[in-house]
Amino acid sequence: MNYLEFEKPLAEIEGKAEELRAMARGNAAMDVGNEAAALDRKAEQMLKDLYKGLNAWQKCQVARHPDRPHCREYIDTLFTEYTALAGDRNFADDHAVMGGLARFNDTPVIVIGHEKGHDTKTRIERNFGMARPEGYRKAIRLMDMADKFRLPVITLVDTPGAYPGKGAEERGQSEAIARATERSLTLGVPVISVIIGEGGSGGAVAFATANRIAMLEYSIYSVISPEGCASILWKDSEKMREAAEALRLTAQDLQKLGVIDRIVKEPVGGAQRGRREAIEAVGKAIEAMLKDLTGKKPDFLIKDRREKFLDMGAKGLAA
Repeated sequence: MNYLEFEKPLAEIEGKAEELRAMARGNAAMDVGNEAAALDRKAEQMLKDLYKGLNAWQKCQVARHPDRPHCREYIDTLFTEYTALAGDRNFADDHAVMGGLARFNDTPVIVIGHEKGHDTKTRIERNFGMARPEGYRKAIRLMDMADKFRLPVITLVDTPGAYPGKGAEERGQSEAIARATERSLTLGVPVISVIIGEGGSGGAVAFATANRIAMLEYSIYSVISPEGCASILWKDSEKMREAAEALRLTAQDLQKLGVIDRIVKEPVGGAQRGRREAIEAVGKAIEAMLKDLTGKKPDFLIKDRREKFLDMGAKGLAA
């Protein structure tokens, strides 16, 4: 288990319980069952107390937790007959974006998502979930296919933001993001998005311009990272805690502002402590949102999506 900064007291208790069990395994005469069980109960209560009152910065840490389930795990669990489609038919295949044809509850769909990777090798291969222009152009190609064959689009968002490298800028990063956002707005099929970790900047918006948007309870969604915001406003990236509060990037804040439609509850301690439970909860949310949009005409879906985004500012001012 990778422990976050605010989880250090919990790490000590769980560590002591494991030490007792390790000692007992080495000495059959030792009976530490009661002591270990007492520590387990204490740790369980502490975990509940810690996650009951997380602030915005702590939620950022949880959203970035390396042990959270990522896009590939959601696809492998929730979808069947997944057939990956690669490349943007222009430059290359971007491994930070995965997508293709699949079935969700036996319904044919197009699924697209950011994949961060789970270890050093795959994180480098996936560029830590930061897509380049070819990733967004691949997504546009998949959206075109969805529109042609009347397939719902389901997106899984988990990115710190689009990759800001020199090559990406030379190949038209901002134009690719804008085109993906524009294409999302014009699709005549249901578009459903779930933010499963980080929803960073325009790199997230390109996939989250949907009819219905859900967020996991401890995920985040903002125009810029707290560190980036702090560097711009205060010239000090160490003020990220203040920036996180000011950005109103938590699921709870964004639901009040009308930016998202629903919050998907996570297990106590975050999705990283109950991967299967969290993935199943996301599956139920997708099922409910898809059911709400199934059978709607293309004109209705386009108008519904457009009005959703036009209304966000007005609802935010009212809040």
